[in-house]
Amino acid sequence: MPRKIPWSLKVITPQAKAKAMFTIGLSLKLRPGAYEQYKLAHEQLWPELATGMTANSVSMAIYRDGDRLFLFAAAPCEAHWQRSRQDPVLVRWDAKMAKLLETDPRGDGIAFTKLEKAFGFGDFK
Repeated sequence: MPRKIPWSLKVITPQAKAKAMFTIGLSLKLRPGAYEQYKLAHEQLWPELATGMTANSVSMAIYRDGDRLFLFAAAPCEAHWQRSRQDPVLVRWDAKMAKLLETDPRGDGIAFTKLEKAFGFGDFK
């Protein structure tokens, strides 16, 4: 009978490592008093926006801490993420969100800060 190897002793093969997902973290800042509208917009997410993310296997969660939002997204690879960002519906969505979120200094778009990954484990490595 083969002996089971404890999970802590398993070797991570190059094939297993290649299966790690692309992940990204972003922070955003809400405009004063905009949280309820922001939350409602996401509860009523446009079907065409959801379709584009689903087609590219993008998963996303957004967390709140006061007026700061932290977006965490995952996709099978960076190409899937980039493709999802090219969806024409995002231009309209971003214009709507720019009324609720701080924009860059020129007012051209939503001000995002890309977060440095401090730790990753498993699929998020």
